[in-house]
Amino acid sequence: MNSKKKRVILYLITKSSLGGAQGNVYDLIENFRADYEVHLGVGSTGPLTENVSKLGVIVHFISNMTREIDLFKDLLAIKGCISLIHKIKPDIIHTHSSKAGFVGRVAGRIYKIPTVFTAHGWGFSPGTPKQRGNIALIAEKLLAPMTAKLICVSENDRHLALNLGVGNHDSLEIVRYGISNQLVPIANPSQQPPRMLMVARFNEQKDQATLLQAISYLPTSVHLDLVGSGPSLESCKALAQSLGIGDRISFLGDRTDVPDLLAQSQIFILSTHYEGLPISILEAMRAGLPVVATSVNGIPEEVEHGKTGLLVPRKDVQALVNALQTFIESPDLRQQMGEAGRQKFKQEFTVERMINETKAVYEEILKEQSKKFLFSIFPY
Repeated sequence: MNSKKKRVILYLITKSSLGGAQGNVYDLIENFRADYEVHLGVGSTGPLTENVSKLGVIVHFISNMTREIDLFKDLLAIKGCISLIHKIKPDIIHTHSSKAGFVGRVAGRIYKIPTVFTAHGWGFSPGTPKQRGNIALIAEKLLAPMTAKLICVSENDRHLALNLGVGNHDSLEIVRYGISNQLVPIANPSQQPPRMLMVARFNEQKDQATLLQAISYLPTSVHLDLVGSGPSLESCKALAQSLGIGDRISFLGDRTDVPDLLAQSQIFILSTHYEGLPISILEAMRAGLPVVATSVNGIPEEVEHGKTGLLVPRKDVQALVNALQTFIESPDLRQQMGEAGRQKFKQEFTVERMINETKAVYEEILKEQSKKFLFSIFPY
């Protein structure tokens, strides 16, 4: 007897670099490949495509699907996506990142394939550059009717979308990130002197500059490791030198051993302008680290102020100094909040919970598609 044919899911994302959205796509593919026939469509190669290929999953390169807005290239990317849809005939398209979300949803509408879009932080979130935010808001309002489900990674993002007229109560779903808890080294937050770590891209979204200014007011015994690369890296290096703290900062570049770096640290920091629900904070909580972070968007849903970490206002140097000083002076507090953060991670942010909630979204869409198919055959 032939086994039942698997449903087909096409995951789309623009870039294949290291990042939270890419990590989320990898986790979805790894966990759904047993029950579904999964494919990955990307605009570039990189760590994500390499890791997905190792799983035995087929990767499709969609040329012209780039992050920059270019009408001619975008039309070609839609054409390429339509060709891919025609080839693999997916039952669901699950898109990630703004450009792949645009290309995939337009192509899905043309081909009448239900499409899911995960907003890894809305492009119109408070803190984003105003002009870009306005463009993103208009785009999402136009694309929302083409989307079967809009997945928000935080309660904050769902409220923001509803308040601004993007999607509705039926189309907007909350599926918070979850990450694996297997074989992860645990930190010792009480170790002295404390070593601090921030893992983030160097771009307009993140705010390493405010952190560097704060470090200049802290004891010279404190060291900060910065993981990541990006367009603002060189300006941050120059700022560190101008503040006289160059010897207290290590710029480590992109790393694949972040869990080990977390285990060797005592305080995790995320200084930022806007976010969705940062996976870097979840990784720190998983490692048992206390967190100091900017209180924006979904971050307060991860970090409980005064219990698992300390939250500070955006671009507030003095508040960041005070929070870091509190942790520097109290090894016991670091240990206590780090353990509370790890317990919160295990209760709320496991990959198993995320997969179950995402599967429920898929099943709801497929059930609705079956109803439509039956109605087309038996309209009365």
